[in-house]
Amino acid sequence: MSDFDLVVTGRVVLTDRVIEDGYVAVRNGVVERVGSGRAPQSRERQDFGAAYVLPGAIDSQVHSKSQLGQEDFIWSTRAAAAGGVTTVVDMPYDAGFLVCTGDRVRQKIAEAGAQTRVDFALYGTINPEDGARHIAGMVEAGAAAFKFSTFCTDPKRFPRIAPQTLYECFVEIGKHGLAAGVHNENDEMVRAAMKAVEDSGIRDHRAHGLSRPPVTETLAMAEVYEIGAQAGCSSHIVHCSVGRGYDLCESYRRQGFDSTIEACIHYLVLDEENDVARLGGKAKINPPIRPRREVEALWRHLAAGNVTVVSTDHVSWSEDRKTNPDMLKNSSGVPGLEVLYSLLLKGLTERNIDVTWAARLLAANPARLFRIGDRKGAIAPGHDADIVVMAHAPHRYDPAASGHNFVTWSPYAGIELPYRPVVTFLRGRMIYDGKDVLAEPGSGAFVRPLPAATRLGAAH
Repeated sequence: MSDFDLVVTGRVVLTDRVIEDGYVAVRNGVVERVGSGRAPQSRERQDFGAAYVLPGAIDSQVHSKSQLGQEDFIWSTRAAAAGGVTTVVDMPYDAGFLVCTGDRVRQKIAEAGAQTRVDFALYGTINPEDGARHIAGMVEAGAAAFKFSTFCTDPKRFPRIAPQTLYECFVEIGKHGLAAGVHNENDEMVRAAMKAVEDSGIRDHRAHGLSRPPVTETLAMAEVYEIGAQAGCSSHIVHCSVGRGYDLCESYRRQGFDSTIEACIHYLVLDEENDVARLGGKAKINPPIRPRREVEALWRHLAAGNVTVVSTDHVSWSEDRKTNPDMLKNSSGVPGLEVLYSLLLKGLTERNIDVTWAARLLAANPARLFRIGDRKGAIAPGHDADIVVMAHAPHRYDPAASGHNFVTWSPYAGIELPYRPVVTFLRGRMIYDGKDVLAEPGSGAFVRPLPAATRLGAAH
């Protein structure tokens, strides 16, 4: 056998173990051999000593085009490459363009394909008036999953889907073996709580959490999981900020249903009494950042295996939309692609949780969730050589320093991070060298889910 194209050496992190003195051998952009000890010959060799060699992250929740004239895929995937994220799964709620038909999925594939620096998959959604009629067309176009909301953020861009319509859609999605993801906030209860806060005159950082108490999340979650159970559809909660929600998910999973749940990185890092109080609108997210006791509850669930994936829910709002002293008038969401891996490794290290959890939560589990695990999500033979090397290099995060982010603010600015990405490979090609993003716009590829007839298992 001829020499490999690339060999990467270091502490290779798999989902079940760390291979000390390990190597990954790559040919034609695909992992061909993983082992330890003396590495095989190759045309290119990259040695990283004691650094972690991890699978490139699949960020399950990215909003690249939420604000017209602002961030696009050129910028979101630049931050992704610099953060060790090699696949982004983009949400269907683009400003002025709801991705709700097969033609719109194909249009977004073409537009994103001209811009992306990393690989990408896409969520589809529906216009409430259409019900399930376009779901089959979006599956054919290549949608990897479907996204809905039980709360009406905007009637056109981000509409509420009523339970009877959710059920209709879940039945159809179940026929195709894909997952239905849902933004989990009960519309009626949130609106009543918002009115109560407005009537109280509270406008500071407390207002947002008060306007969306935990029961608004868990009530919506119970509805979603029961609809999924009755419809025979994989049901996924796209973000949960409270421990009770993970209890609900686990209870449905124990009953044999394919119920999954996502912990955005901000719910594992930030808390209300310290960070929201300090940052105000720059920490406004839906559902809200909760008190520290809920942050620690989420980490306990993570260590117990009750978290399916960790994501960013990345969106780069311009700073003027995040600095209103009236908390409720700020846009919701924060950027995070550049520091997703670093933040998760920090939390795992501080809590003595094995680093293999990073490979599961950021790669293997998202690959299963979106039915792309035949080629993504693992450092294993036959999989794309999507690799990030994380070196121990303590530093204080400055979102403006790298030049890889569309905005220069971040709720994570100033946080001490023990690890940083020093190189990212996409399909065996270096796209980030620790300083510069080397991938040009258009070098990313669209990732379709494996056809249902040949799919190897669902997310769990």
